[in-house]
Amino acid sequence: MIDKPVASTGTVPAAFSPLARAVIDSVTEGVVIFDQQGRMLYANAPARRAIDGQNGDVRNRLQSLGARFAPLKSGAQSLGEAAILPQAGPLTLAARERQAITDTLQDTSGKLAETARRLGISRTTLWRRLKSYGVDGFRASP
Repeated sequence: MIDKPVASTGTVPAAFSPLARAVIDSVTEGVVIFDQQGRMLYANAPARRAIDGQNGDVRNRLQSLGARFAPLKSGAQSLGEAAILPQAGPLTLAARERQAITDTLQDTSGKLAETARRLGISRTTLWRRLKSYGVDGFRASP
């Protein structure tokens, strides 16, 4: 997948061939490639959208999104790691509702009244949903 062989020092070149990029970009799942030291080398479009604006630890963000990590090897030599995100978007109605609520909570900086208004539900309904989904870290609106 990498356009140059691994150097004798064991370092992985940061450049990918156009073919490797095309393959990574063609999958619908988000894919992030890390080198041996854990530095991000490449992310396809779905992965970039998922980690957009993330200044902190990208690895933790990927784990929170349900990514699975797979080692990249050439024979016995470790080349790094790939993080594969599940297809974008929740699949069940409950998961979609939870995603809509958490996204709107983020957009409103955790203001419950504003979130409920934007979603077209009462604050009581919002509170119950948050409680049932186990979502915490939000604050009540004044």
